[in-house]
Amino acid sequence: MALNKELLDILACPKCKADVTLTPAEDGLTCAPCRAVYPIKEEIPIMLIEEAIPLADWENGVRERGKGAH
Repeated sequence: MALNKELLDILACPKCKADVTLTPAEDGLTCAPCRAVYPIKEEIPIMLIEEAIPLADWENGVRERGKGAH
């Protein structure tokens, strides 16, 4: 999946307003200061604070809030 570069340039973490970066698999957007990942579902970034997944959980395979690793 390719997220539009212009869209990526204007997106920011809704919690702290820091820049976000694509995960290596391009399936989420990482906020380094918050140590959180906002998932991308069907090519749409889900930029809701309550949908963010802690970075440690994301690295362990969790891709949805409240779900275990797949």
